[in-house]
Amino acid sequence: MPQMINLGSEMLRISPKGVEFSSNGGRIWTIRYMGSACGSFIDLLPYGTELLAVTSKGIYSSTNAGRIWTTRYIGTACGTFLNLMDGGRELLANTDKGLYFSTNSGRSWTKRR
Repeated sequence: MPQMINLGSEMLRISPKGVEFSSNGGRIWTIRYMGSACGSFIDLLPYGTELLAVTSKGIYSSTNAGRIWTTRYIGTACGTFLNLMDGGRELLANTDKGLYFSTNSGRSWTKRR
């Protein structure tokens, strides 16, 4: 089942084709982003004025609802990212090495002990 979120008046989902959007409640889906530069998309998170994505290559951000993506974090020290959560004053991430948190919008990460 693809991961799906609400973003304003649209729905976005991860599909094998990339990131798709629907502006009619999911009746019709259109490709928003299709490319391999970011890797395979795993998770999406609306975060303030941005959209964050966990991909097979790391964390990416978009300020235009997923049309263009920018590298946010691609380090390997945290392991493989699995998903993100907005923890209020911090961003949380489950990885294959445990729970990590970031206080700078995902630019650097610290293991939660």
